[in-house]
Amino acid sequence: MTAAALNTASWGRFTIVQKLIVVNVIVFLFINILDAVLGLFMQSIRHYFDVTHWLAVPSGLPNLLTRPWTLLTYMFLHEDLLHILFNMLWLFWMGSIFLEYLGAKKLFSTYVLGGLSGALLYIVSYNTFPLFSNLGSIPMLGASASVLAITVGIATLLPDYTIRLLFFGNVPLKYLAAGTLALDLLSISSGSNPGGHIAHLGGALFGFFYIRSLRQGRDWAAGFNKLVDKIVSVFNSSPGRERPLHTRSRPASDEEFIRSKKERQQLIDQILDKISKSGYGSLTEREKDILFKSSKEE
Repeated sequence: MTAAALNTASWGRFTIVQKLIVVNVIVFLFINILDAVLGLFMQSIRHYFDVTHWLAVPSGLPNLLTRPWTLLTYMFLHEDLLHILFNMLWLFWMGSIFLEYLGAKKLFSTYVLGGLSGALLYIVSYNTFPLFSNLGSIPMLGASASVLAITVGIATLLPDYTIRLLFFGNVPLKYLAAGTLALDLLSISSGSNPGGHIAHLGGALFGFFYIRSLRQGRDWAAGFNKLVDKIVSVFNSSPGRERPLHTRSRPASDEEFIRSKKERQQLIDQILDKISKSGYGSLTEREKDILFKSSKEE
């Protein structure tokens, strides 16, 4: 096996949570290590490439039209050590719970679409409310909106799921999410980063309504997931790439396939309802196995 194949195999063993963390950390380290090296020569990376200008999402609409890719790149960009540290810790804790119950596709779509929602609310607010009229153009960066979308999303699905916090003991997710949102709301007019706190709320709103829509049988991220699948399939079908030894069988007709998929989704919804009402411990071994297999198939 070649070194490239080994690296691909190692990357494939990472969960989507770990992959998102790795990408964020690599971007952070690359920028800061390069800046440190250039600093030895009395130079800065910003002398050659203005990271914030080209990768952070701008507040002004004219600037956004010239750099639309920043709607995606900003959610992987951090410049401050504590900023990335806290974001990645939250992503690991909340993302691991989210992944266990809803799978990789829904976590990735929540991260990206939650980040987009945060950016859009930030831009709309910045160009609407008088609070921002005297602040000038301020770019936004960081994964906070994406991470809060995941946090509020899993708290909406499992409000009574408890995690143990230092100094606080066991805290249900609903209180953790509510406390975080309250801090953001209070910090909008009194903090030094009102736009960032509004972006957090945008991510939180997406996480809440996305999970609510899933519970009602609608997946807002279906189109996004199809686009991602198409992009992935292009790379997976590249010449010289090994093909899988087997494929999963599909029911004989489209009608059977649709009916089977609908029945399975109804079963998953029933299991999630049971978790919301009685907790994960109330599940039978069969229900836990069904939920586990479903999350792996996502």
